Amino acid sequence: MVLSPGVRYMLLATFLFACMNVLVKLVPHIPAVEVVFFRCVVSLAMSYAVLRAQRVNIWGNNRRWLIARGAFGAVALVLYFTLLQDIPLATAITLQFLAPIATAIFGMLLLREKVWTLQWFFFLITFVGMLVISGFETRMEPVHLLMGVLAAGGSGMAYTIIRKLNYSEHPLVIVLYFPLVTLPLTGIYSIFNWVMPSGWDWLILLGIGIFTQFAQYFMTKAYQAEEVSKVANLKYLSIIYALFFGFLFFGETFNALTYVGMILVIAGVVLNVWYKQRKQRQVSQIKKKTVA
Repeated sequence: MVLSPGVRYMLLATFLFACMNVLVKLVPHIPAVEVVFFRCVVSLAMSYAVLRAQRVNIWGNNRRWLIARGAFGAVALVLYFTLLQDIPLATAITLQFLAPIATAIFGMLLLREKVWTLQWFFFLITFVGMLVISGFETRMEPVHLLMGVLAAGGSGMAYTIIRKLNYSEHPLVIVLYFPLVTLPLTGIYSIFNWVMPSGWDWLILLGIGIFTQFAQYFMTKAYQAEEVSKVANLKYLSIIYALFFGFLFFGETFNALTYVGMILVIAGVVLNVWYKQRKQRQVSQIKKKTVA
């Protein structure tokens, strides 16, 4: 079977993100804030180099929203990296799947995007799945669930702001503002809580930044090459990677009910995305017929 370019790009992006997750988990002795700091150093250098080569104004047009995107993204990433270090890999990934739901809710509140009635039922399925996981995953404390919800909320707000900025800002400017905002915040904290990397730590930290940067690049290429509906759901392969890598590198296994909870979370999110895309296509078709 020959895969289209967009599908290939998204498969590669998902794999690179999975590798990044493993690397974060390999340095649990380094504070997550410091890991984010190193990741942003690499991202800032690579993004700035490309923007300068393309002669794009790096400061953008709407700095208030760009700074807000960076701030919400910073909080989300620090919490997410903390979860990767503290709980099983697949559980952390599952918590991150709450982000599309947060994006839908913030989109409704800030961008006046439509949330259909059936979507709330799918939200409920996801919520029940999270309750099952939190009740039967003994390695996850209530504080981890709270961190997961806050991380997903931060990601959801960041994605919503990106949608708001899509028509006024160069995509790489939006990417650049994340390390621009995050570096000072994480840098100040790291000064007072610094843990000196040693040996392989340096290579791992460099790898986290490089894997993330290329993963974001190929994900952007995927969305440019194909319809969003064709490639977006491929991101959920990350749970397969997480289960495999978690077992391979860290010996992580789960009880049956935790697997049930993961399935419920993924089902709720996938059904929500599928149903929203379906309704949007229907609305678009109705508008075309009305215009015709």
